Amino acid sequence: MITALEAIRLAKEIGGKEGLNCIAELDETAAETCENDGNRQHLPLSGVPVLVKDNIDVKGFHTTAGSLALTDNLAKSDAPVIRNLRRNGAVIIGKSNMTEFANYVSTKMPGGYSSRGGQVIHAVKPDLDPLGSSSGSAVAVAAGIVPMAVGTDTSHSVTACAMGNGICGLKPPAGVLSKEGIIPISKTFDSAGAMAQNVSDALRLYSAMRDEPLPEIQPTESGKLKIAVNTANSDLNPEDRRSFLNKVSDMLKGNGVSITEVCEPPTPPLPAIMKREFQPGLEEYLKKSNAKFKTLKEIVEYYQSNPDTMMKYGIDLLQGALYDTPAELSEDAEYRKAMKAREDEIKSITEEISDYDAVLMTGPTYVMHTCGLPTITVAGSSLDLNGVRQAVILYGTDEYRLYSAALTIERLLNQSC
Repeated sequence: MITALEAIRLAKEIGGKEGLNCIAELDETAAETCENDGNRQHLPLSGVPVLVKDNIDVKGFHTTAGSLALTDNLAKSDAPVIRNLRRNGAVIIGKSNMTEFANYVSTKMPGGYSSRGGQVIHAVKPDLDPLGSSSGSAVAVAAGIVPMAVGTDTSHSVTACAMGNGICGLKPPAGVLSKEGIIPISKTFDSAGAMAQNVSDALRLYSAMRDEPLPEIQPTESGKLKIAVNTANSDLNPEDRRSFLNKVSDMLKGNGVSITEVCEPPTPPLPAIMKREFQPGLEEYLKKSNAKFKTLKEIVEYYQSNPDTMMKYGIDLLQGALYDTPAELSEDAEYRKAMKAREDEIKSITEEISDYDAVLMTGPTYVMHTCGLPTITVAGSSLDLNGVRQAVILYGTDEYRLYSAALTIERLLNQSC
């Protein structure tokens, strides 16, 4: 596996503004610190270089969520997930660029763009959308700069971003990882996540981010796998994507996997809850930070005062969260209604899929995020028309069963698709 010194060199050579623009900040002394500590070789991630998305606190680095409004926010301490990584031997070499405020600035903002960092470039083909707000982390892994990177996921910012870049992305069940020290969108849906080239390495990274490590995860025998295929919005896929998914389904059946169809489309609660939780969550973070601005109102006013640099794509999401929601969540009838609808959806979805090891997503949906379910992107060896490794997104009710299924499906994808 690549060393910290090699990762830092690659980050400077191909990850900077003249290259893929996936690096926000770099610690060029990180490798020296690692080399001078001989007591860490027994640790699970000993010496492994890791990049961290720029909305997560890493002591000594700025936490800006890609916004020039927060460039003074020097982190006082590591977020708990970062402390856990260091405790397990990881070498944090720097921060990765991201979509500004985790893509909660404007509905028109392209994936990977931020006022602080500029535009992240796709690792395989420059004119492709790098997707998702964890784009810098995904691109750095796909380009081979680092073997592992940390992202955050509210609604596919790890998982869809990983699929678009041909790598593995893992979003754990809601609430498993600490949210402390992370600039939020939604306390209900946010989670840090792990990104790597393959499922095994993503599990290693995720295990090291936890307070307690994962138990040993073994692949499930293919003949014992029960997979549900979520057909919602599958007709929205381009022809080559539909063809790939059909091949995957046929391949799974050919290897003895039990396949059943379900239909679980996106539903209203998630965007309604995100909109209402953004301001109070952001201001709770800012209150404890080194940032000058402590309120969403101050941030919106900063954007409006600097339209050339801050409003290239508008700020309708920021404005909506500020002006179109009550000051107190307890006073918001629509919020209570959305949370109740989410409770009902969790019950109905978990009842429908609890017997399955995993559900295969075929068309756009965020039902797994609405329900707080573990989700993982699994990439195979075949390439799409753009030369990107083709991947699938899986979710389920039991994370250990899901990860076991993912290991099996990854092996089958590499053998047959």
